[in-house]
Order: sequence, then structure tokens, then C-alpha cells
Amino acid sequence: MTNSSNSAKFSHTIQVQAEDIDLLGHVNNVVYLRWVQEVATAHWHYAATENLKKLYLWVVLRHEIDYLRPAFLTDQIQGFTWVGEHQGAKFDRFVTLYRAGSEQLLASAKTTWCLLDATTLRPKRIDQDILAIL
Repeated sequence: MTNSSNSAKFSHTIQVQAEDIDLLGHVNNVVYLRWVQEVATAHWHYAATENLKKLYLWVVLRHEIDYLRPAFLTDQIQGFTWVGEHQGAKFDRFVTLYRAGSEQLLASAKTTWCLLDATTLRPKRIDQDILAIL
């Protein structure tokens, strides 16, 4: 599922919270999906200018996620993200979630995002100004 390029990865750290833990004593699967979106959003907020953030919005069209290992309350999570192929208004984004300070891959995801014009809320072709920062 992951199509990585080490030089183009963005990193974001997440601390597991008590409310993330399910009845089995580990992080609930739905939380991993929230983290995937959190890492992707952090990347956009880091990379985009204030003007780009006013002009464009992103929506998710599809998530694929593989759960590999459980995370626990005491864990800190290191998320990495990078973008893949784009076509028109859509592109693929990859996210990997690791136990921070280790090489233990907890989950990997591929999501398809669509760029929207913030005013019209209509899909907007991904132009070079967006590609240059991602």
C-alpha cells in the first residue's frame, strides 16, 4: 500500500489519549483513521501559504487502511505523509503511523483527496502552485 519517497515525507507527532483506547485496551481502529486525516491536515497547514488556505479546501473521497499493530495509552505516534499520483482535482496521499522512536509500523493508509475551490465548493484542477508545495 505504501509508495514511499523518503525525501518527500512530512512528519507529525501524536500523543495517544485516554479516549482513544477501546474495551480491548488499545487504540480503537477508528482513531487510526482520525490520525491519518490529522497528519494530512498538518501537512497542508505546514506547507500552504495563508492565501492558498483561503482559496482551497480538501475533501476525502476514499480511505484504504491496513492495521498492523496495536497502539497503547503510553505510546506516542509518529505519522509520515507524502503525496502520490494526481489527476485533475484528485491525488493520492500516503500515511504511515509508527510507534515513535521505533521502526514498528502500526498502520499504513492510502487516501484519495479532492481539491475544492473554497468559494464555489466545486472541484478544482490541481495546478503547479499546489504541486510545488506538496
